[in-house]
Amino acid sequence: MASNGEPGIDTMEAVRMSAPLYQLKAEFFKTLGHPVRIRVLELLSRREHAVSEMLPQLGIEPAHLSQQLAVLRRANLVVARREGATVFYSLTDPQVAELLAVARSILSGVLAGQAELLADLQASTGKPPA
Repeated sequence: MASNGEPGIDTMEAVRMSAPLYQLKAEFFKTLGHPVRIRVLELLSRREHAVSEMLPQLGIEPAHLSQQLAVLRRANLVVARREGATVFYSLTDPQVAELLAVARSILSGVLAGQAELLADLQASTGKPPA
């Protein structure tokens, strides 16, 4: 919007200038687009974890966890620190935990809406789902 509240050149400039930002956002969300990475971030949103602590909670092979942690490290979402032979991971920014909380909230609303639709469908057909 132009400074007078009407669409205009200011809007067009903002769209053009922020195109790389859209690409960066897409890459960021692509990084979050794997269930194991989300589970790792959820664990780390509570506290720092050693790799050995995460393995039984995630139920995946060490090599798979290592790959997913590497993706998260490259995206600067997590940081590692070594203490002897143990490697600990933590979030680089508490806003990652906030983002996960917002995603849970949005998903809860979506699922609640779907439950309402299912109830309406059942009421209209008079049959419970198979």
